[in-house]
Amino acid sequence: MSYPKLTKSIFKNILSRIDFQKSEKLTTQDRPLLKKQIFDLLKNNHSLSEEAKQVIAKEVLSMIFGLGQLEPLLHDEDISEIMVNGKDQVFIEKFGILQKTNITFSSEEDLTNIINRIVGPISRRIDEESPLVDARLPDGSRVNAIIRPLSLQGPILTIRKFPKIIFTLNLLLKNKSITKEMLEYFKKNILNKKNIIIVGGTGSGKTSTLNALVNSIPETERLITIEDSAEIQTSHPHRIALESRPPNIENRGAITIRELLHNALRMRPDRIIVGEIRGAECLDMLQAMNTGHQGSLSTVHANSELEGLIRIETMALMSNVELPFKAIRQQVIQSIDIIVYQQRLSTGQRVISSVSEISKKNSDTYSLKKIF
Repeated sequence: MSYPKLTKSIFKNILSRIDFQKSEKLTTQDRPLLKKQIFDLLKNNHSLSEEAKQVIAKEVLSMIFGLGQLEPLLHDEDISEIMVNGKDQVFIEKFGILQKTNITFSSEEDLTNIINRIVGPISRRIDEESPLVDARLPDGSRVNAIIRPLSLQGPILTIRKFPKIIFTLNLLLKNKSITKEMLEYFKKNILNKKNIIIVGGTGSGKTSTLNALVNSIPETERLITIEDSAEIQTSHPHRIALESRPPNIENRGAITIRELLHNALRMRPDRIIVGEIRGAECLDMLQAMNTGHQGSLSTVHANSELEGLIRIETMALMSNVELPFKAIRQQVIQSIDIIVYQQRLSTGQRVISSVSEISKKNSDTYSLKKIF
């Protein structure tokens, strides 16, 4: 049983005693003293059992040593996204549906300090000079934060959590994201080393589908996965995982997806998997697909299959390689075999709504053959 109001009250009381700034320097050696202080605050509450007091003490300590009021949300495996819209409003995504919580913060400073707890261990910072940051929690969850003056409603924190389970095509079938016919189709084309691009909007389940396809690749092949933040989860025995690196506080030391992709080509990959194509690396990915790395996979943000292909063209043009537009379109047509469009329904369910093959007969226009 949980006691959110009482837990929050005790938490605020403890923080007022130790000063939130100093709480960042607390260690496990401080836990016994803090636990005693919590029980001192609860001793006159005779309506609570000893078991209930233990529960409250555990929750308060996890909030102090973790990420405050957000800690219970991080441990709820049914929550896939946490969205803090300033100090007075916290939303979550649960089973694909957005829900408002009753969680609030006492001040913008408290919320900013929690953000600093996240970014501090990875040598990042957030302040007026650097008011936005991308980071990652120890469990791999992706974090974005932005504060004043860029955010007009105070600190904004978005945490994208990732499921601990390993996605497979059979799990997608169980979740009704694909049909049995799609499952067999994907298995056959993964074995046949078809290049596949998954397109869809934010939160449509592209990464889950990418994971499932990766986990269908034969164990005899060598995979190299390249991502901004590690989201691909696989038990494949011969997988090399690469992750880009943002610039440090001095705005130096960044390693881009494109640089990792160049390096991956020297690592004898059978297949290259890019978590998401976002920019100039697009042309390099297309060329890799065309030069002996068949069966490569990636995702692209787009609202339809055709929009996905057009966006790929646009990103290829960002590569600063002087190629005529016609040549880039020919690269796209010759490189990509299958394009998958994924959606999130109003019910929160993620489904693959169409699968198309790209015809190689016409090099000037896209000709999509609908399979599903």
